[in-house]
Amino acid sequence: MERSLRAARAATFTYFILNGTLLGMWVVQIPPIEERVGISHAVLGGFLVLLGLGAFLGMQVTGPLADRLSTRVVVPASALLCGATLVLPGLASGPWALGLALLVFGFANGCLDVSMNAHAVQVEKAYGRPVMSAFHATFSVGGVLAALAGAAAAGWSLSPATTLGAAGLIAAVVAVVAARALLPTEAAAPADPVAEDADGAGGSHRAPTRIWLLAVLALLIMLCEGVANDWSVLHLKTILDASESTAAFAYGSFAAAMTVGRLLADRVAARFGPAAVLRYGAGAAAVGIAAVAVSPWVPLALAGWAVFGAGLSGCVPQLFSAAGHAEDGAAGANVSRVAGLGYLGMLAGPAVIGWLTHLVPLNLTFFLPVLCCLVAAATAGVLRTPRTHVPAQP
Repeated sequence: MERSLRAARAATFTYFILNGTLLGMWVVQIPPIEERVGISHAVLGGFLVLLGLGAFLGMQVTGPLADRLSTRVVVPASALLCGATLVLPGLASGPWALGLALLVFGFANGCLDVSMNAHAVQVEKAYGRPVMSAFHATFSVGGVLAALAGAAAAGWSLSPATTLGAAGLIAAVVAVVAARALLPTEAAAPADPVAEDADGAGGSHRAPTRIWLLAVLALLIMLCEGVANDWSVLHLKTILDASESTAAFAYGSFAAAMTVGRLLADRVAARFGPAAVLRYGAGAAAVGIAAVAVSPWVPLALAGWAVFGAGLSGCVPQLFSAAGHAEDGAAGANVSRVAGLGYLGMLAGPAVIGWLTHLVPLNLTFFLPVLCCLVAAATAGVLRTPRTHVPAQP
């Protein structure tokens, strides 16, 4: 059993790396695809919303499906779908075709995202200790692999369709090979008809209030991640007048600190509990982004972005893990709710910051993520595992 569990963990790492690689392959091909299709940056921004919308829809469909059919079936099927649809943006011949291709690829990416997280919860249950954050850390490894592959493809003068098609084919092979090591889904506990009647669901599953609280926290935290992804480099360049090469370190310091933090967060969660990871992590992130907002110096701003990334690093994995552990037989559905709302936050964050720049300077808009982090820190108690009441012995 121990050997099969280690194999399942390795397979889960593989799917997280695969997801990061497939998404990264699209990202590194954006410039040539944008040029070939003949669209502006503004139009591309709108199409990226379609990518996010597709991912959100995929998450909502796949979560309950993973509970019903088993993650052992849905994870590799989602990976195959994601690999197959990756080539579509490379084949798009016009703006409308590209928009539709991104919607479909986003849907497949959302399917893989939720199903692999649901299986990660299953692995974590089997281990009996926190392991979720390490899975999320390896997602970044996929981005590095995509950057290297994209650079090689450019050196060989390969077209986007060829590059993306080859990546999708390799992903399909990896998905099939790794599927053999996935854990079979445990049978869900029989439904309690009394509880169902009390919910008024008539036999259908209704998410507990705690799941929606976790989802709101995911929205707040992932909104902050979206701000760093889209505005960190621009902040150093426009507010602190840094060079382009120096400004790139803003996102680099954030991403590096987040990756390292996620590799360490499981040990912290095992010793101090997931609520402590969220409370002190979000608190540290608030301090980091506040320093960025008020800093007149580039080194302090870079340090602030690093602290922001380190603080946020363990927060989302704890929320996903808590959602997956909340109810037997509903891990996929609950993770899809938390991940879906969180993903909307990641999309909305950069847009809200952009709107706020019409009112105040960019650096002052960062007090919005400060507020989000403080709210998350103050409400971290929701991550405490509810204790089951044990009747007193007569």
